[in-house]
Amino acid sequence: MPTPLKVHTIAVNSRAAKRLRGGHPWVYRSDLSEKTAGAIPAASLVHVTDERGKLLGSALASSSSQIALRMISEQAIEDEQLPQLVRERIAKAAAYRTKFVRESDAYRVVFSEADELPGTVVDRYNDVFTLQVLTQAMDRDDLRTSVVDALIEQFGKKINVVERSEPRIRQLEELPALESRALHGKKTSTTFAMNGLTFEFDAVSGQKSGAFLDQRENYAAAASYAHGEALDVFCYQGGFALHLARVCEKVTGVDSSRAALEVADQNATRNAGSFKSGEIEWIEANAFDLLRDYSAEGKQYDTIVLDPPAFAKSKRALSTAMRGYKELNLRALKMLRPGGILVTNSCSHHVSESDFCEMLTGAAVDANRRVKILEKRSQSKDHPVVATIPETGYLKCFVCYVD
Repeated sequence: MPTPLKVHTIAVNSRAAKRLRGGHPWVYRSDLSEKTAGAIPAASLVHVTDERGKLLGSALASSSSQIALRMISEQAIEDEQLPQLVRERIAKAAAYRTKFVRESDAYRVVFSEADELPGTVVDRYNDVFTLQVLTQAMDRDDLRTSVVDALIEQFGKKINVVERSEPRIRQLEELPALESRALHGKKTSTTFAMNGLTFEFDAVSGQKSGAFLDQRENYAAAASYAHGEALDVFCYQGGFALHLARVCEKVTGVDSSRAALEVADQNATRNAGSFKSGEIEWIEANAFDLLRDYSAEGKQYDTIVLDPPAFAKSKRALSTAMRGYKELNLRALKMLRPGGILVTNSCSHHVSESDFCEMLTGAAVDANRRVKILEKRSQSKDHPVVATIPETGYLKCFVCYVD
């Protein structure tokens, strides 16, 4: 029987202790007690105490990230208990999804800290599941095995599990390069159902972890308001566009990625029987340039969706991001016919709801349009927002009526 690994004890300052007791799971490097600041073992489980030695729980440590510790238990657990804890957390996460996911066999099964598994993301696309390992301590073969075993327990032996490598994250965490690979089963691509539509998915290509599962409920909401001629900007593989096509006479999808548009077109062909009209146009273009040109030409639409990538990946980028959001929304507002619908999104955590609302207000004033906010929406329920962890909430989706 292998000798149990020694679990180090790390003390944190009063600021971090207060944060942990308040339910937030992160300890920054600057929060470490001076006595232990240089003693964090890489990729390990550690016990965490306050400066008086009172136990705060157990955490996963990183020697490279500014988030030095991520809490995984309020108890003092041992290293050999981690695999079982992972299985239990996945079972709990899967049970939560059965309560709230409707009309889809594609959703996020494990959402990192939101499901008490920091650095672990699992998505389901029908019979293909993807795993992303985002922290040093979770990059262990025994924990990967636990994840796969837990998924098989919950969803059956016929599933396929693919690990998607994120090179930038692995580099930041000082982990060795890793190719995306199958962990269980042989399939890496499939089709999945969402809100009555069918989409293609390839686990070894695509951005993020594949389809934008966090927008699933917003796709349906947008379609409930959309009408007439629609424009979907940053359409990627057609999530909003195909939902709009079921209720709109004509839909134009715009993206800078030709590969994404090719998949979008394949998805459109697959769902052609569900559309109100067969008229869907895909345009490869820079969104800012196209909106500037269309606005100057006086083009008009009844429904416009703006779903850009994260403009603010750090607080430093916030002011630049807000200028980008305002330009997009200003152009869109000028191009909407009276009675039009604007569905505008931000997936930047650093952009707060109040920031986004202020931006939209400014765009409405500059465009001389009266904007009525019908709904302020967030990410789908399989991406839960934990009240004590504001970082778990990032998606803003405003559905607006424009006079």
